[in-house]
Amino acid sequence: MSTEQNKSAKLEGAGGEWQEKTLGEILILQRGFDLPETDRQLGRYLVIASNGPVGKHSKAMVKGPGVVIGRSGNLGGGQYIKEDFWPLNTTLWVKDFKNNDIRFCYYLLKSLDLSSFNSGSGVPTLNRNHIHPLPVSIPNRIEEQRAIAHILGTLDDKIELNRRTNETLEAMAQALFKFWFVDFGPVRAKMEGRWRRGQSLPGLPAHLFDLFPDRLVDSELGEIPEGWEVKAIGELAEIVGGSTPDTTKNIYWEDGIHFWVTPKDLSNLNAPALLSTKHRITNSGLSQISSGLLPPGTVLLSSRAPIGYLAVTEIFAAINQGFIAMKPKPGISNLFLLLWAHSAHDKIVSRANGSTFLEINKTNFRTIPVEAPPESAMFKFDQLSRSLYEQIVQNLYESHALATIRDTLLPKLISGKLRVKDAEKIIGG
Repeated sequence: MSTEQNKSAKLEGAGGEWQEKTLGEILILQRGFDLPETDRQLGRYLVIASNGPVGKHSKAMVKGPGVVIGRSGNLGGGQYIKEDFWPLNTTLWVKDFKNNDIRFCYYLLKSLDLSSFNSGSGVPTLNRNHIHPLPVSIPNRIEEQRAIAHILGTLDDKIELNRRTNETLEAMAQALFKFWFVDFGPVRAKMEGRWRRGQSLPGLPAHLFDLFPDRLVDSELGEIPEGWEVKAIGELAEIVGGSTPDTTKNIYWEDGIHFWVTPKDLSNLNAPALLSTKHRITNSGLSQISSGLLPPGTVLLSSRAPIGYLAVTEIFAAINQGFIAMKPKPGISNLFLLLWAHSAHDKIVSRANGSTFLEINKTNFRTIPVEAPPESAMFKFDQLSRSLYEQIVQNLYESHALATIRDTLLPKLISGKLRVKDAEKIIGG
């Protein structure tokens, strides 16, 4: 039996007849389209860059569903876009799927390591003509392609549902914070006679009535509810920073056991909870950071390039110099601190300085004034928002587990080394 016959037999034994083809025989890639930010008009169509959506436009250039990979900057990868969209010139989009399943083609492209095809001297660049001849194996039957795409797609769809759910939960928490602590909605409702004892209104249940006064008084920040105080954020939380152990010394990094956070870890989050980090440091490395390990529940704010990434740590972690960390003092809700920092973004940035990039230091940050409610209102807010936050964290853990399963199955299913029916058993049918 020839080598090709052997290869064909192995592929067929994996769960159907598979064929080895070039990538260009399966799909045709096309460079995306120019669209400067100044020319974009707000609309409903996603604008897709090499690293993901970067906005919306009033016009689409490609009908969905479609598939995009990175051409410049971020090479390869893969994005599956269900609706019509505009792929930027930093991408390659699939112009012709040649009657193959669209979502299967997405996973096929996602499984390929295209970094070695970099043709750029400075910015990494991918030339479609260099990857069209790439040999790949695919199922000959469209039904097999769809079955593979269905398994992987089911996992991705659940991850996306969790992401959208978390987005809604986070918006609910932000709305509650704004209503109570920025707009003073309950106080104004009592002042205007719209909310009376024993009465429930939308967002104002009767049992919360006594938490809020019925008048506003003057303060250095303008009118605030009677009985509330203006305090510096440094009175509500211990403010600390971090540093970077010498990266040339392996003793600080090799076989590291402690999570070590950089702003990039937060830039990749789609919800304000930190479950892990890219880098870890050793005990020796930790000894170089004066703030040491920060406990779970610490609020992290990136303090430069850019200012404003936010997350609550779900882990013990050390941080680099790009952060301001807020360790809540007794009686202070870390979710209050998190949502205050989100709502006070402009105020925080206004205290930053720097010639190369804006940065806010701990000294300037500590003195930022906050309208601080009494402990009873703080406690009740924490109770209400905590349930939302805990659901967010639960969804993140579930999505992480689903992504691990997907990433394990993807290369095996795409290569034909794992049968669809066996993959279904792994994910529970």
